[in-house]
Amino acid sequence: MFKHIKDLPLDEKVKEINRLRLELHALSPFKSEPVDCVLWIKNEEVVANDYNPNTVAPPEMKLLETSIDNDGYTQPIVAWPRDGIYEVVDGFHRHRVGKESKAVNKRIHGYLPLACIKEECQEKGDRIASTIRHNRARGKHKIEAMSDIVLELKKRNWSNERISKNLGMEEDEILRLCQITGLADLFADQEFSRSWNIEDSEPDFTPMTDEITEKEKEENKFRTVNTSDENRIFHTYETWECYKSGFYDTTKEGMTKDECEHGYYELLRNESEFRHALDVVINTWKFSCEHYLTNQAMNRIAWLGQASLCAARGIPAVFRGGYNLLTKEEQDKANSIALEYLNKWLLKNNREQVTTEQAMPDRESTIY
Repeated sequence: MFKHIKDLPLDEKVKEINRLRLELHALSPFKSEPVDCVLWIKNEEVVANDYNPNTVAPPEMKLLETSIDNDGYTQPIVAWPRDGIYEVVDGFHRHRVGKESKAVNKRIHGYLPLACIKEECQEKGDRIASTIRHNRARGKHKIEAMSDIVLELKKRNWSNERISKNLGMEEDEILRLCQITGLADLFADQEFSRSWNIEDSEPDFTPMTDEITEKEKEENKFRTVNTSDENRIFHTYETWECYKSGFYDTTKEGMTKDECEHGYYELLRNESEFRHALDVVINTWKFSCEHYLTNQAMNRIAWLGQASLCAARGIPAVFRGGYNLLTKEEQDKANSIALEYLNKWLLKNNREQVTTEQAMPDRESTIY
């Protein structure tokens, strides 16, 4: 058998070797593991997927080419076979090197090493989740692309819990990604409760109602969400000053998580700095304040605190845990100061002032 294979032309030889590997794989005690069977497939039969959010900068891409050129392929490309081709699930850049590097392509005879995913994981939502699981521990994800992926999974009726479990994401991260898409249906299952958590400080989105005309949109430059509150103002995320300032970033360059949280702690304890930051927010963040502070169903005190942190120190809201470093007395004082500035903004905008209970609703509600 081996002599027969040895004497075959290249393409026939590869075909026979793949066939034998599949036969052995069927008998293997590890047949449930895709890596147990690596096949060599012609690179023109391997295509990229259309949802991969992982990016590699040019220097790292060159290093990957150098690594494969010198060390060879030490791990296969993960793919999904369909309609006579193989769609990449993981290993997009390894796949690119095999196709685009003349030296590598020549050495591997125009083939690529593939491990195929399990048949039960071939629904597109499962393939997307598989790609994210492979990528999240490495590389850099484009936030817009990740938002598109969450949207895709939402459209496939994936719950936040299922997305969280399969993609290794916190639910508040899913909510932030939903916000970036600016679509109402992604918020249909979000609950808001009384706490200084990001869940309480993120808004709902609802499509424009038919009653709002094009002329009204142009004149007023806002949209009223489809709720019982006719005074609710909506702006899309690209207009939010908080978004532009990094409110929804997940890291702060040059600072650790503990340092960021301690920065929030210090800001809230420094009354003079906290008041100045709140003053900046309510007087210069026009669109953000209109969008957030007219939403009576969310924790507006929480949002103002996190917004002040972003405005004063450039620290994202994800480091809100610094609030929990305060004593109960310090928390109450910070809340009262934030309430004072919320009411300043409401009064300035011809709106009724509110109590702490109204600004920090402890009822759980679903917002549409």
